Amino acid sequence: MQLVVFGANGPTGRQVTEQAIAAGHTVTAVTRHPDTFPLSHPRLRVEAADVLDLAAVERAVAGQDAVISTLGVPYGRAPVTVYSTGLTHITQAMTEQGVHRLVCVTSTVLFGVEAPGEGFLFRKVIEPFIVRFVGHTVYEDMRRMEEVVRASGHAWTIIRPGGLFDTRTVSDYRVAASRLPGRFTSRADLAHVLLSEAVSGGHVHSCLDVRTTEGTPSILDVIRKEAFGRTA
Repeated sequence: MQLVVFGANGPTGRQVTEQAIAAGHTVTAVTRHPDTFPLSHPRLRVEAADVLDLAAVERAVAGQDAVISTLGVPYGRAPVTVYSTGLTHITQAMTEQGVHRLVCVTSTVLFGVEAPGEGFLFRKVIEPFIVRFVGHTVYEDMRRMEEVVRASGHAWTIIRPGGLFDTRTVSDYRVAASRLPGRFTSRADLAHVLLSEAVSGGHVHSCLDVRTTEGTPSILDVIRKEAFGRTA
């Protein structure tokens, strides 16, 4: 398949690109900084583009079979619009170019239910603090993004992972259309789900949780490493 990956230079986007190439697909990796993109392959084209530039997005989407978005920004106090604006441009470009399949990432907290199987401290203190204060601007824009995607008319699937951490190997992860127990999702597992959904066309108009069940870190390790300076 011909796949375009937005946010390709982030840690999840790189894994999606790498896994897609290994599976035999042709990939257009979209990044604002092509000079820092670490991968090369005959079936890889690195496209310099910003999702805030509609014309550039249309050029990247042209001729593709499916679109994967791994757009992400770190937590912060400033207003965030890259998710909603980026997906507005991506879905508009898909309509213009006649591309229908879209798979993108938000967060498990958007299921709007408490984390199953967790104790009082995590459910009532730690996660609400992250959602309402530390990551408030990010999650608000993710919600706006999901509204844009639902209204687009395309064959979309939204993946809502838990807290992200780095591994190189895909595990025996769990996937469901409701919030799963567990706190974390490896980027390798998230990338695998994104690619599988883009290629298979399954779970159209669904929101899926993906959860890694082995080798997961502690909550303090993830907050310390991920909360202030890493993207999806």
